[in-house]
This record gives sequence, structure tokens and C-alpha cells, in this order.
Amino acid sequence: MTLTLADRLNAQVADSPIGRWFRLEGSGHPNEREGSRFMTDVRAGLTTWAAMAYIISVNASIVSDSGGTCVCTGPNYCATDETYLACVQEVKQDLITSTAAISSLASVLMGALANLPVGMAPGMGLNAYFTYSVVGYHGSGFISYREALAAVFLEGWVFFILSLLGLRQWLARIMPQSLVLAVGAGIGLYIAFIGLTSGGLNVIGGDTTNLVGLGGCNPSDWIDPDLPYYCGSKVLRSPTVWLGIFTGGILTILLMMYRIKGSILIGIFITSIISWPRNTAITYFPYTDSGDQLFDFFKQVVTWHPLQHVGNVLDYNYGKGKVWYALVTFLYVDILDTTGTLYSMAKFAGLRDPVTLDFENSTIAYCVDAFSISMGALVGTSPVTAFIESATGIAEGGKTGITAVVTGLLFFVSIFFAPVFASIPPWATGGALVIVGSLMIRNVRDINWDYIGDALPAFLTILVIPLSYNIAYGVIVGVVSYIFLNGFVWIVRKVTNERISPPNYDASEAWVVPPGGIVPTWIKIVLGRNRDGDHESEYPFQVRQRQSEISIDSQGQGGFTPKDSSFVNSEK
Repeated sequence: MTLTLADRLNAQVADSPIGRWFRLEGSGHPNEREGSRFMTDVRAGLTTWAAMAYIISVNASIVSDSGGTCVCTGPNYCATDETYLACVQEVKQDLITSTAAISSLASVLMGALANLPVGMAPGMGLNAYFTYSVVGYHGSGFISYREALAAVFLEGWVFFILSLLGLRQWLARIMPQSLVLAVGAGIGLYIAFIGLTSGGLNVIGGDTTNLVGLGGCNPSDWIDPDLPYYCGSKVLRSPTVWLGIFTGGILTILLMMYRIKGSILIGIFITSIISWPRNTAITYFPYTDSGDQLFDFFKQVVTWHPLQHVGNVLDYNYGKGKVWYALVTFLYVDILDTTGTLYSMAKFAGLRDPVTLDFENSTIAYCVDAFSISMGALVGTSPVTAFIESATGIAEGGKTGITAVVTGLLFFVSIFFAPVFASIPPWATGGALVIVGSLMIRNVRDINWDYIGDALPAFLTILVIPLSYNIAYGVIVGVVSYIFLNGFVWIVRKVTNERISPPNYDASEAWVVPPGGIVPTWIKIVLGRNRDGDHESEYPFQVRQRQSEISIDSQGQGGFTPKDSSFVNSEK
């Protein structure tokens, strides 16, 4: 049989130090990953980047809504203050560079050190929480943008310590499954709602009676200049609304239905390209001072845009109580988001132990994530997380960290195309937010709806997150209601020797602490303990799933008895 160029290259790379480091098949490493190929992982990295690249523009658009370091002194959040809005636009341009840079660094480190095919970037949901719940729209929240970055910076180092000690992994493993899934679903609704409002498609606007209503009218039809996006009449008349719906929404969905790689990115760029000509009703560059500024930057196409407003602007005001409130909520939300997504991707890639629910190199992976969170704060962006879109690269055959390294290198190239990414209008990304939200909401199908003690806390979590515009409030409501309801039942059962139980108690989700303990492998090695027989994250194993039962969740499974028989431990 004649070997192709790709076959020869795969063999040469596998038989090199690179192949042994990434445990490619044929490398001779005792724990080589079955079926891994260099060229396959490169292609998977390209696919992952194509699926993730939308975050460059979307994250900049969301975080810039906080106003960054710009100071608003006018009424109504400075929604019509041209000077302030020009400053915010410069912040958005900075965040284009920041997002691409930190995504590049984090993805390369995740691939090179943890050997996981997982792309990293500022997280959806986390950026919305950072912007709208903590800093507030145009700085209207309870702490400033600078203070919020300081909270994120410290959060990263706290996570680093928790990861080294194994606490972060253990906390994720003991969480009830239904609550973890509910947080992911609630964040999905939250993101979709943002995509439908003025930060995206502008389909939903304000209403003085019902709080929200249909939007999409032209500024001349607002009920008052001081109430932007509150439509008095002629709703859904803005041409940009329909452009975003059809090209950024429906077209993208059709592409996804036919499994076109990079569908979300294609939809965003088609909508943007249509919006770039200046002499149209849907232009993103109107003949105004702000439009001229946007167009002048856009014409540079390829350039290096240094950070002018968001680089190393932290305000270490740790004596302020609200900064600590933000820090604690960041910690909790991040545990559910980042930790859960990493577990889901490890499961999908076949790298997770079905007994302990831990995965290979988990300690290193979480340390990389924690370090990236702190570095992201230094360049002005919200917490970094593992991306569920990594599943596209894994589905393409990505099995090693080479996939993540390629993704990171492509993000590095994207830094120099900041003018293009900065010129993507909100109506081009609004559809993407709704679509991402729809992908996250599917977690609800795995929630235990058969038992009210599990179902109600999950439902309250999903409901409160978008309605309160605050992820932390939803998480708090869910956790408190879960502890109260199930704690009460547990106490009554213990006191009565299990004679008094809910009639359908057998339908409840079994909550147990998975085996494996808290102490990570590296500590056991230092202490000289023998790992034989231990179920730990770094010991060699291969987990395979029946393809018909693969489920990609945006959150991982928590502390529960594994019900999925789809796992088969095929240790060599």
C-alpha cells in the first residue's frame, strides 16, 4: 500500500519528541492516545478556531458595554453622549486585541501543558455577568470596571491554589447534576436575551408598562430621547433588525443544519460585509463623527492595535466589601462554568474516568485555566474558560493538545486583523448569541424532572438568571432551595428511620461523593504514596463511549451516581 504525504508526515511527527510529548499513536509513549494523528489534530484545530472565532467580536461587544475605563457623567447611561460613545468604541477596539491575545495564550498553554484538545477564550455568560451584573451597563453597577478586573485577577490566583490542592476538581464532582445543568441552561437563556436586545438584534426593547416589549424601531420613533430603544410606534421597522435576523440568524442556522464548518463565523461575516458600504440604510459607518472614526479604523484592515484603555488598569481596592462579593460570585459561577465545560469536553474526547469523574491532567488543566483568568484581567477582559465549541474539533478527530495549540496560533494571527473584527456590528453577532443560547439550553433534557426536590431548584435557577439579569442570583436561589428542600427530607428520613419519605423519593437523583478523594496525584507522589489501584486524573486510562449516546453538554456532571452505561473502560 502506497503511503500518502499525510501518512508519512504523521509517522515522522509521531516518532519525534513532539509526538512523544503529545502522546500521538506510534510515538512509543506508554500512554499514547489511540487513533491520534498529527494532521488530524491540525485539521481539528482549524475547525475549533472557526467555531470559536466569533468570540473575538462578540466578547469585545459585550464587555465594551460596561464602558471600560470611560467615565459617564451624563444622564441615561450616556446613551446619546457622542464623546463617551467614541471612548467606548476605542475600548471595544482594545478588547478585540485583548480577546484574541488571551485566547491565543490560554489555548496554547492548555494544549502544550495539559495535552487537551480544548480551546480557551473569555467565556460567554461569564462576560455577560461581568458586564451587566457587576460593572453594569456603562458603569452603572455596584463596582467599577477597574475593581471588577481586580476581582477577576485575584479569582484566578485563588483558583490556582484550589486547583493545586485538588479542591476545585472535588467541588465540581460533588455538585448535584440537575443544578449544574440548570446553571448552563439559565446562562443560555441569559445570552439569548442579550442577543435579542439592543446589544444584538434589537428585536426586544424597553416598555414602560411591561418592562420589555418589541423593539426594532428607528431612533425617531423612540418614546423619548432619554429612553433609547423604548419604541412608541413602528416596531421592527429598522432594516438592520431584519438583516441580522435573516443573515446572522436564519442563514447561520441553515448552514449549521448542513454541518458547514464555521457556520456562526460565516453568518457573522456575511452580515458584517453587507453592513460595511457607507451609502446604505443598513451601514455600520454612517456619515457622522463616530461613523467616520469607525470607518477610518476599518480601512487599516491589518494593523497592530495597542491597548490604550484596558491594559493593566486594575484597581486593587480589596478593602471594599462589594469587590469581595463580586470575587465570591465569580468564583462560584466559574466553578460551574469552566469546571463543568472542561469535564464535558474531557468526557466527549474519551479522556474521563467513569468512576471518579476526573480526567487526565486535570490539575494542570485547571492551573492553566486559573493562570489565564488572571492574565486576562491584566489585558482588561472577563474570566477565561474552556469553550464548548471545542467539541467541533474533537468531533473532527482531535485527541491531543496539538488541536488546542493550532487553535491558539490562529487566534494569534487574528490579533493583527483587529480593524476587521472591530467593525462587526451588534446586529451581526446578535443571532450568534441566540444560537449559542439555544445550544446551552438543551441541558434541560438531562435534568431530573421526575422528582420535585430536584426539578424545582433547577427550574428556579433557569428562571431567575435571565429575569434578574444576574447569574449569581440564579445560582444562589437554586442552591438555597435545593439545600432546604432536600435537607429537610434528609433530616425527616433520618429522624424517622426512613419511615417517612416522599412517595416518589426513589425518583430522586442519587447524590454521592465520587471515589478518588480530594488529594490530587502530584501531592500523593510527593508524599511517596503508591498510586496502584487509585483512580486519579493522571493515571493511564482510555475511556470510550458509544457514539450513539454521546451528549455534548455545556456543563459537566456533578456529584451523583453515574447512570451512563455508555462508558467502557478499555485500559491496556
